[in-house]
Amino acid sequence: MKHSEDIALYISFCIEQYKHAHNLSGREAMERLYSTGTIDCMVANYEVIHTMSPQWMLEEMEEYLKKSENK
Repeated sequence: MKHSEDIALYISFCIEQYKHAHNLSGREAMERLYSTGTIDCMVANYEVIHTMSPQWMLEEMEEYLKKSENK
């Protein structure tokens, strides 16, 4: 259970970082990240990405979003 809580907290942190970086509401950020599969990717790769800096994480999210939008 603790591992699931850690992942949920990290994903919440990532959404907040993205929200602030793009001046979005929490709902807008969540919808954008969820609809593109970014959140699912972050959950699947949690073991690697949670050790990286917030700046790195934002850059990775941006890259994933761009790839998702170009499909």
